Amino acid sequence: MSDTNGWLERASRGEPEIIVLPNNEACAAAAAERIAGILAVAVNERGRADWATTGGSTPAGIYKHLSKAPLRDTVPWGRVNIWLGDERFVPRGDDWCNARIGDRELVGAAPGTALEQTTIHAWPVDEAMSLGEGGAWCAARYVEMMRESGVPFEDGQPVLDIVLVGIGPDGHLLSVFPGSAAFDTDAPGVDIPAPDHIAPKVERVTLNPRSLQVARNVMAVSHGASKAAILGEIFGPDRDPRRLPAQLARRTGATWIVDEAAGGHLAQARTPAPT
Repeated sequence: MSDTNGWLERASRGEPEIIVLPNNEACAAAAAERIAGILAVAVNERGRADWATTGGSTPAGIYKHLSKAPLRDTVPWGRVNIWLGDERFVPRGDDWCNARIGDRELVGAAPGTALEQTTIHAWPVDEAMSLGEGGAWCAARYVEMMRESGVPFEDGQPVLDIVLVGIGPDGHLLSVFPGSAAFDTDAPGVDIPAPDHIAPKVERVTLNPRSLQVARNVMAVSHGASKAAILGEIFGPDRDPRRLPAQLARRTGATWIVDEAAGGHLAQARTPAPT
């Protein structure tokens, strides 16, 4: 399908900052420090911060650093709203649930602190299931929750202070897979049929990929030799976000934090590691 609104062409411009660090632990620490700084600045400037986090293997190490002093105490958690960029259509207690990782590894890891009181706004999958509804209802309700909470919107999409994403082995981000119909809708929340090429093979709900274009900050974190080839494609000469949705995070104002194993095929100039 053609890019009738031209947004994909606009999204395929510019280059992000790329930080290559020795290992996954160093990446997690650097990502946590940057996220903490972005959240603190947002609260200082606008009185609130809205962070869309991710699931999979990406966030656990980041949460470990954010949940511990001294970094934990630099964030005014009482003004922070944590959202999920996407979710699997499973109950909140399920091991595949993205929100469950934050429940356990972030807010649950900091008992007795302000972080423990921070709200993780989970996609209302449990509510949808109890009502006999599916992903479309769940996605629409999540957008309503964002509006009710006071998240600003621009061009029909939520403006988040930071969107954290991992990169799938097929080049997907959020739950936007190669060739996804999510590219062709304006709806801020999108239901995604169960993929047949990647686990878990369950229905998903996701923010519209266009939300990455209005986000104030986008951060992609990737580690491990298994991601080297796909990162090489993402940063290759051809830009086709429909084939490689992660290229939507290859934009001005975004930050990529990768370890040396994942960055082995990158053709981009590397940003020196912080000293």
